[in-house]
Amino acid sequence: MLLFWGENMKIAELKDGMSDVDLTAEVTEIGEAREVMTKFGSNKVATAKIKDDSGECKLSLWGKQIDMFSIGDNVEISKGYVKSFRDELQVNVGKAGSIRKV
Repeated sequence: MLLFWGENMKIAELKDGMSDVDLTAEVTEIGEAREVMTKFGSNKVATAKIKDDSGECKLSLWGKQIDMFSIGDNVEISKGYVKSFRDELQVNVGKAGSIRKV
C-alpha cells in the first residue's frame, strides 16, 4: 500500500509496527491516569479511546497530554506509531510525534 506524504490514515488501516502515522480522530473515552516507571523515570499515562468513520482503537496519553483533551475532542496525530498491547492496537505519539486538538 502506498501512502502519500501528509495523507491522513484511517484507524482501520493501522497495523502493529507502523510508524509515521498521521490521523485525525475523535476522543470517545479517557481512562484514569496511572503512575508508571519508564526508562526515563516515573511518569503518568492514561489510555484513551479514539474513533473515526472506519473504526476505533486505543491511544496512549502521557504526562501533560492527559489534561489537554476531553471526550468529544477531535485530535490530529502526526508521526505517531502503532504497537499491539494486550492484543489491542494502540497509537502512541512518542518523542518524534505530536498531537493537537483540531
